[in-house]
Amino acid sequence: MARIARFAGCSPACYVVAYVYLDRLLRRGRRLALAVDSYSVHRLLITAVLTAVKFMDDICYNNAYFAKVGGISLVEMNYLEVDFLFGVGFDLNVSPETFGDYCAVLQSELLCAEAEAPPAPLRLQYCCLSEDDAAGAGCSAQQQLAA
Repeated sequence: MARIARFAGCSPACYVVAYVYLDRLLRRGRRLALAVDSYSVHRLLITAVLTAVKFMDDICYNNAYFAKVGGISLVEMNYLEVDFLFGVGFDLNVSPETFGDYCAVLQSELLCAEAEAPPAPLRLQYCCLSEDDAAGAGCSAQQQLAA
């Protein structure tokens, strides 16, 4: 996902819309026996973002670019796009209410992830900045060298 976010060059709203599309696909996928595994998940992500970008943004990269970002061939990207569109039933419109609901879910997930994240490592604070300060502050030789 980090690679897609770095190179997709799309508006932040596209990621929310891609999330909506993935949810729609997975809901319909229960009837279609859609399998999501470590092999298919990045293909679903790149295709969802590609579809959202094309629907939401006025200017976007082409399929060849997204294929390169996703590490797949252009032919596969084209097939994935068509399959994805049929998978979501060509239901690409996202109402403002739905968009807001999904934003709220993502914000909630972000807050939970931040709360569960391990604390940041402590940074060592050096007590002296120069050799002159070291004598009076009681700094060790290692701390002096580090400063």
